[in-house]
Amino acid sequence: MSSQQPSPVPDTPPDDVVATLLAAGCVFAEEEARLLRSAAGSAGELENMVRQRVGGLPLEQIVGWVGFCGLRVAVEPGVFVPRQRTRLLVRQAALLGRPGTVVVDLCCGSGAVGAAVAAAVPGIDLFAADIGADAVRCARRNLEGIGAVCQGDLFEALPGRLRGRVDVLVANAPYVPTAEIALMPPEARLHEPLAALDGGSDGLAVQRRVVAEAPEWLSPGGALLVETSRRQAPETAAAFVRAGLSARTISSRTRGGTVVVGTAAAGSA
Repeated sequence: MSSQQPSPVPDTPPDDVVATLLAAGCVFAEEEARLLRSAAGSAGELENMVRQRVGGLPLEQIVGWVGFCGLRVAVEPGVFVPRQRTRLLVRQAALLGRPGTVVVDLCCGSGAVGAAVAAAVPGIDLFAADIGADAVRCARRNLEGIGAVCQGDLFEALPGRLRGRVDVLVANAPYVPTAEIALMPPEARLHEPLAALDGGSDGLAVQRRVVAEAPEWLSPGGALLVETSRRQAPETAAAFVRAGLSARTISSRTRGGTVVVGTAAAGSA
């Protein structure tokens, strides 16, 4: 074993790192440089991380985590990076939960939403599901000891015993229209799974599937919460009504998110 010690990493981001990130189009270059420095074990590792960031790899995948709702959520390569606007979805779901509530995080990605709801409402009975193997593996890391993670296409992933028993169903399904994928930042369209981004021609294809099937999984009076955009919210809400659910739209300029919340009629299952 070599006795050579790794080169020390400076306590503050070197000016050349910040300049390199700025030149690559990183708006928050100083903050990113600090995060990279804190994650690097040596000057050589920092250099490699900066090279990856300049190449377009999401910062969260490079350092291996993202801060979300006060949690440090693991993010692995090839997994959708949780957006801060999704904090609104977490907040609204947490308001409906209590110990013993059955919560399902559909299209869970890293499991960030489920983890955050469980942190806000200890004692919930949490299930998460995603179609992607990478996402499921990452979610199992984040939800170990917290909830069960299943792999499959939407509701097909869930245990049949949950049918008619889900009290809070949250879904951050993809809602970017197919034609707009090419307009997304390279770090998203090149390094995140297409299935987590592409919502079909109008962006709502997956949402419609979730909403249409949700009533048979919800408990009487159970709630469905779907993240969407302000532009798409009216059509998302209309899908709720067609499925027999109530619909109200909540938007937050502070968090930048939009959520449609629907409730199943009491006595329906």
